[in-house]
Amino acid sequence: MDTRRDILRGFIKVHILFHATEEPVYGSGLIEELGRHGYHVSPGTLYPLLHSMQEEGYLVSQQEVVAGKARRYYRSTQLGKETLVDAQDKIRELVSEVLGPLPGDGPGDGREDGTL
Repeated sequence: MDTRRDILRGFIKVHILFHATEEPVYGSGLIEELGRHGYHVSPGTLYPLLHSMQEEGYLVSQQEVVAGKARRYYRSTQLGKETLVDAQDKIRELVSEVLGPLPGDGPGDGREDGTL
């Protein structure tokens, strides 16, 4: 089991839900958007995620022809929107905790010089 990969995959799913709630999204557009956030996601990783999120009821898709090519657009379902709202609440709580001072950092930690 690769915990790091699982954690990052969870963040990617939240990004997908967020963007698919704002507007319909498509694979290569998501790859570019995720890349702007520092995620290097290959089509071989993204498309199975999109398909599984659709199978689980978080996304729906519709195929359209764009510049003579078929493109599948995904958008969030009501379940996806509700899950995003839940995730946002959890993210707010997590950020306030995780981005605060680390245990042992700061006054009263018993180390005047800041060493461990």
